[in-house]
Amino acid sequence: MKKSRFTKSVLSAALCLTMLSSMLTGCSKGNNDNKTETPGGTGGTETESTYKDFITVDVFDSQANFQGTQSGWFAKIVKDKFNMELNIIAPNVAGGGDTLYQTRSANGNLGDLILTNANQSRLKDLVSADLVLDLTDYIGNEKNLQERMDAIENTSKLAEKDGLWAVPSQTSLLSPTEPTEATDPTCAPSVRWDLYGQVGYPTINTLEDLLPVLKQMQEKAGKSDSGKNVYAFSLFQDWDGDIMQNAGSFTALYGYNPQGFALYDVAGNDIQSMIDSNSQYVRALKFLYDANQMGLVDPESTTQNFDSVSAKFTDGAVLYSLWPWLGNGTYNTADNLAAGKGFADVTIQDGKYLSFGNTPLGDNSFAIMIGSKAKDPQRLADFIDWLYSPEGVMMSATQTGGKCGPEGLTWEMKDGKPVFTEFGKKAFIEMDQKLEVPEEWGGGTWKDGISALNYNAVGITEINKETGMNYNYQRWEEYADLTATTLSKDWSAHNENYVTGIEYYKDKNMIAVNPGIPFSGADYTTDISAIKEQCKQIIVQYSWQMVFAKNQAEFDSLLKEMQDTALGLGYDQVYAVDKKTCEDRYAVNKEFLANNQ
Repeated sequence: MKKSRFTKSVLSAALCLTMLSSMLTGCSKGNNDNKTETPGGTGGTETESTYKDFITVDVFDSQANFQGTQSGWFAKIVKDKFNMELNIIAPNVAGGGDTLYQTRSANGNLGDLILTNANQSRLKDLVSADLVLDLTDYIGNEKNLQERMDAIENTSKLAEKDGLWAVPSQTSLLSPTEPTEATDPTCAPSVRWDLYGQVGYPTINTLEDLLPVLKQMQEKAGKSDSGKNVYAFSLFQDWDGDIMQNAGSFTALYGYNPQGFALYDVAGNDIQSMIDSNSQYVRALKFLYDANQMGLVDPESTTQNFDSVSAKFTDGAVLYSLWPWLGNGTYNTADNLAAGKGFADVTIQDGKYLSFGNTPLGDNSFAIMIGSKAKDPQRLADFIDWLYSPEGVMMSATQTGGKCGPEGLTWEMKDGKPVFTEFGKKAFIEMDQKLEVPEEWGGGTWKDGISALNYNAVGITEINKETGMNYNYQRWEEYADLTATTLSKDWSAHNENYVTGIEYYKDKNMIAVNPGIPFSGADYTTDISAIKEQCKQIIVQYSWQMVFAKNQAEFDSLLKEMQDTALGLGYDQVYAVDKKTCEDRYAVNKEFLANNQ
């Protein structure tokens, strides 16, 4: 049992910073005439490489939540080191789904840099369509990428064509069965802990038992900080894909992860059809329907986006966070915590919270590539190498990560340990949303200057080999000391004095780790892909309608209509492929673990 203090979690989901160290510049194929060399190469911390011509780099990024030109301190670093700016093209902002991907692909130029999934036939399709560049001639002298060649080669196999095509995210030296998260499981239920305490810390045995507790909390909450109505759930459509994403997040509380139209238990015990009446997904839809009937669902959920929801969290208008990092990162400000208010994990007794294991060979569900029509591909290869260096990992902070930011601005080394600067304390401890960055670092606010790439080059809990410190500041000793609050102490007192949710639930055998083992599912044929596209539109449409059904009879009718319509379109053909993919995943996991003990 842990006796130290619980620390608040600041956006520890996946998706974080990236940093830099010195690296060797590429010297083979590429536009090297555009670069003036200085000793130490492009990634040096004491010397810089100067690229003579300024370029704008179009970055197609399927996980970015910002669209437009990168600004602020990260933009200045990129400009100083590579004489270029990043123009972010974000499907999430441009309406979601694959429409933007398909349109740009059809035009023959997805982007100069491409950040998207390499699995599910995507890399194969990109290579076949001549949309990405073979990196072989560009990364031979890239120090940091050379250290990750096993991961690059493994992901590049998905292209089914000789060459080095993609660099996977989340490369790691740690065990694939150990959780990657720093403080909270990725998908633990998270609530306004202060209000949970005000209603008596009631025991929650099942997911459904959460609703009457949230109703009591809603009654205690009154109005938001700005006088708006408070709801337990505020939903959004931005991230919908094969299913209603927000509903899918509740399946993760029982260890289920989606694979197309299949849900698989990451422990390897069960595969479910998404639309089966007894599936965890339909259970989640019924849960949200019941919540709406109780007045717990924000009526604006069908028309708002992620940014709107985030603003409502900041305003104190939401009581349940679909992921711990969202509530913690928006509402757990210094002022709110000082007042004893904030989000923290809550225990559902029969839950198995989904966590993601470290990925020794990287995560091919998100990778970085160079477009085939890129300007100065060697410069972009140098930039990618920088992202995988210690300095680059630190510099590439994200809204959803716990990486430490630039040395000298947010932190410094003292007596062999990393400590926060006064600026760093304001950025990471106080979470000052309007914190101004010194002009010499690029100006603007810290928040607006954070990397819009939303890209984790290495695992969240990785160690900086140059300093021996954890990249994630939430694991620093000073962080625990600085973040002790009334709320954190109360959480700890009601959870056997544990420090963090990840520790507590791991020791209670309530974590379901999805092993970080590389895997690629079976390809969809053209016919199956067409069927899937039709089916997913039906599933998403009806899912939202079911949540907001006027009564149980309408909910049941809509469910049957969804099932019948999807099945009539050929749903079972798609599910058969997805089910086989889950079975293959189990087999790959079993073999990998047997051979790597």
